[in-house]
Amino acid sequence: FMSETAAALCLSAGYHDTGDRMWQVLTLLFALLPCALVQLSLVFIHRDVSRDRPLVLLLHLLQLGPLV
Repeated sequence: FMSETAAALCLSAGYHDTGDRMWQVLTLLFALLPCALVQLSLVFIHRDVSRDRPLVLLLHLLQLGPLV
């Protein structure tokens, strides 16, 4: 997950250097949108597993590690 996000950010930086704004925005969108969707799904897991808080924290850190 982290290597995929790093590759997307490098690709986005390459698009920025060449001035290709549309591909840069699409690359960032496809890299960051899954992070947001995973967080929404973890909110529902958090409601189901409300007693085990360290598990929920670990799940959040594993999914958003590159952004943290």
